[in-house]
Amino acid sequence: MKPTAGRIAFVVALVVLIALPLAPNTPEFWITLMNYIGLSSLVVLGLVLLTGVGGLTSFGQAAFVGIGAYMSGYLTTMYHLSPWLTLPAGLVATGLIALVIGLVTLRLSGHYLPLGTIAWGISLYFLFGNMEFLGKYDGLNGLPPITLFGWSFEKGRDIYYLIWLFVIASVLAVQALLDSRPGRAIRALRGGAGMAESFGINTTRVKIVVFIYAALLASISGWLYAHLQRSINPTPFGVNAGIEYLFMAVVGGAAHVWGALLGAGVVTIARDQLQNWLPRLLGTNGNFEIIVFGVLLVFLLQRAPTGLWPIITGLFNRGSVRGTDDDELGTATPTKSASVRSVREAEPLPKRERPASGDVVLEVKAIRKEFGGLVAVNDISFKVRAGEIMGLIGPNGAGKSTTFNLVTGVLPITRGEVLFRGDRIDGSLARQISAKGVGRTFQHVQLLPGMTVLDNVALGAHLRSSVGMLRASLRLDRKEEARLRYEAVTQLKRVGLGNYLFEQAGNLALGQQRIVEIARALASDPVLLLLDEPAAGLRFKEKVALAGVLKQLRAEGMSILLVEHDMEFVMGLTDHLVVMEFGSKLAEGLPKEIQSNPKVLEAYLGGIDDDFALEQPA
Repeated sequence: MKPTAGRIAFVVALVVLIALPLAPNTPEFWITLMNYIGLSSLVVLGLVLLTGVGGLTSFGQAAFVGIGAYMSGYLTTMYHLSPWLTLPAGLVATGLIALVIGLVTLRLSGHYLPLGTIAWGISLYFLFGNMEFLGKYDGLNGLPPITLFGWSFEKGRDIYYLIWLFVIASVLAVQALLDSRPGRAIRALRGGAGMAESFGINTTRVKIVVFIYAALLASISGWLYAHLQRSINPTPFGVNAGIEYLFMAVVGGAAHVWGALLGAGVVTIARDQLQNWLPRLLGTNGNFEIIVFGVLLVFLLQRAPTGLWPIITGLFNRGSVRGTDDDELGTATPTKSASVRSVREAEPLPKRERPASGDVVLEVKAIRKEFGGLVAVNDISFKVRAGEIMGLIGPNGAGKSTTFNLVTGVLPITRGEVLFRGDRIDGSLARQISAKGVGRTFQHVQLLPGMTVLDNVALGAHLRSSVGMLRASLRLDRKEEARLRYEAVTQLKRVGLGNYLFEQAGNLALGQQRIVEIARALASDPVLLLLDEPAAGLRFKEKVALAGVLKQLRAEGMSILLVEHDMEFVMGLTDHLVVMEFGSKLAEGLPKEIQSNPKVLEAYLGGIDDDFALEQPA
């Protein structure tokens, strides 16, 4: 396989990293600078996961660096333990503290979340400075160097390799994590809890786990820092340092793994140079670099809000990568070829048992929803049978989407019952309903625009695997991941989008995005497919194409509940209709019966012609 530009760049960078300390004329200052870039990179990698990918802003990561450093410093100086034994001790302590902080802080949203991280960052900083056994603000001194098989990492040139070994291992682990089932779950946090929960993702758990993951990376950095400096005090672990780490992530590209290294390098080198040159230029001493950094950050946010890494990679990648169909799987670009090969060789995921044609799949019994004194849904009842398309229609504001959200667990019902295959699901969480075999789309498209079509659809199969973050980070999930991607490819071909596997979802037209949403729902292997206004905003030809897909799914035995206000779209498509108006059921019956119902004609202000049905291509 021909090596890509990215792989060549990685190998070249790796050779330079290895050779730098070996060169006899390399200044010691350069080694020191690279050591600090590596330490910062570990913390910023955690922020890439937590903030750039997961959308959870944290200003307090420096405190976790402090926990790792102080844990090792205390145990090595007071109990004379080997630094290698203090590393797992520090990780356990950091993980437990991060769990407690996460359970409290991650309940916050909006601007309250970063404010919360500032609060606990300040608290831990003052805790370090006021604990007698930690030396208060004087800190701990005389920490032993890290040793391995008689080799001492006492000097900067010696520990250099250990620092960068951790950095490269962490980069590869984070990359592997993001290219996996739990990685897609982390990305889904940006799409909103409603979308993620509807595909079986426990968003609260994912937030806490990624929060702990980022804290552990920071703790490793603190352990290395403690034994590089051989002394520690609270100063490097305050909120100012936390802000600087976040600044590094923004500069490099908060959503990009290699952007963590770039941002750490740019900021560390710039800070050092500014500290040297600004006092000379201004003729006085002071922390003027902070002012310059503030100005540069504002400029960067205006000119390059996604950071420097996308700009650099954009110079080398000027074309978009399109996906593959049967004839194109062998001609995918080199960067995708490994994924394509693994998909080809994967075994299909197991399918759930299907109901017999005509069996009642969904039964809604007199459900009611009240918002205070407003009755949004007034005792609605209907049934959906296996192998049919049932339409739930009505004018705008009739209560269709509210009914839909009651069925899918997004909203709690005031009273009534919802039964799926004979079992009550009202009161269940959205992810629990999804696990039973209910797939859904959304009234407003909720794809992750920066993720490929393939990964968006693979997200729908989240519940069909149990791979966790540890296995994913160690790349022990490759066979299982290939099976999930095989399912995503299968569903995309099923709906006619097999040529768009590696296209970014945000690049597709609205009609194609709605089809991708259907493919994502199908990847969950549903018995019942719930579509919330799938024709909204589509042009006539797009509606015709969508209707063709839905007819194909019905022919394959899928049960579909279609919530729609476009009667022209559903009349030639559905087997059974329920019409709503002002939260109540206005009429129910076959499309022809509904088409001539006087109450329905009156509700739609002018009635419907006999040629109302949407013609479909043969």
